[in-house]
Amino acid sequence: MPPFLSHANEPGDSEAADPVEATGRSQRPALIVLGVIAVLLVGFAAGLLVGKPLHDSTQQPSAVDIGFSQDMSVHHAQAVEMSALALSGSTDPAVKRLAYDILTTQQNQAGRMQAWLQLWNEPLLPTGGYMGWMTDMSSHHHSGTAEHSGPVSVMPGMASTDELAALRLATGPALDTMFLQLMLRHHQGGMPMIEYAAQRAEVDVVRSLAESMAKTQSSEAQLMTQMLTERHATPLPLN
Repeated sequence: MPPFLSHANEPGDSEAADPVEATGRSQRPALIVLGVIAVLLVGFAAGLLVGKPLHDSTQQPSAVDIGFSQDMSVHHAQAVEMSALALSGSTDPAVKRLAYDILTTQQNQAGRMQAWLQLWNEPLLPTGGYMGWMTDMSSHHHSGTAEHSGPVSVMPGMASTDELAALRLATGPALDTMFLQLMLRHHQGGMPMIEYAAQRAEVDVVRSLAESMAKTQSSEAQLMTQMLTERHATPLPLN
């Protein structure tokens, strides 16, 4: 028998495999990051094809169209990252299914928005803060969210660096609960931007996308609230 097979089934093998498992665990965050990058690139490619007709459109984007596409791309990127962590780390089928739905939906939407910005010859990322394009808040109010005037440094609903670090380390039911809490708050925090764009965007496809986001994320928020209740957990306060 070849030497490398002679001890293959001996009792000590499970202990010998521990360093390999530890290495695999240590590599998981890096693999997740690479996966998120790949997903965003696929979303961008798909979005470029979807957004191509805008190049010949007579509709000119307003500050709302541009600002919403920039800011929501950033907001979506974090949702994709958190969903990738839950998809790879959770063992709960319901949580994994939700994470997959959010990841695939929002990476596609982010790709579309990034493609539009390219076609408009606008920066892909915001400059000078977030939400500065939401200039008329007098008739727009979303329950539980704070009013603002001018650009802000952090968008509502975004998870902090410490919260993301804790999510990466979490396992089992703790991971499921933390993901649901962070993602529910993320959806709630982004809703004022979505509703504002749905009402005020000048370009039809931008307004249509915002309307679709509002419906999808409202439904997902209801589902996450129910899933937290089933796990005897409560939503996080809005930030």
